[in-house]
Amino acid sequence: MAPHGFSRTPEELSAARSEALRGAAVGAAKFGIVTAFLGLGGTLFSPIYRALTIQFKVYLQVSGMTLGGWIEADKRFRAWENLRVREKRRLKALERDEGVWREWEKMVEEEVIGKANGEQKKAGVK
Repeated sequence: MAPHGFSRTPEELSAARSEALRGAAVGAAKFGIVTAFLGLGGTLFSPIYRALTIQFKVYLQVSGMTLGGWIEADKRFRAWENLRVREKRRLKALERDEGVWREWEKMVEEEVIGKANGEQKKAGVK
């Protein structure tokens, strides 16, 4: 069962997946740029980094990109989910308010009709 008792439709699942994938791509790109600059700095200023094998340097680059993808995908998915939960709560509140409004209108109509019938009885009209 989904959180807050809301079930997920296939359209919602597809939208969630798309949002998480976009977040993963953006996060991987952002963290990839950062790790590339760190690698460049390591190459220019660190003899220890220069002594590392190319495979390990690639591993460090890919690790940074993977971490960024995870972080950004999770952030985007949570934001998307929060938006959907708020939207569903707002729709429920709107439906509840519409029901209260319909009851109020019915009560007012009954009161107006009741007064009109009472005035007709006083005037002798049947």
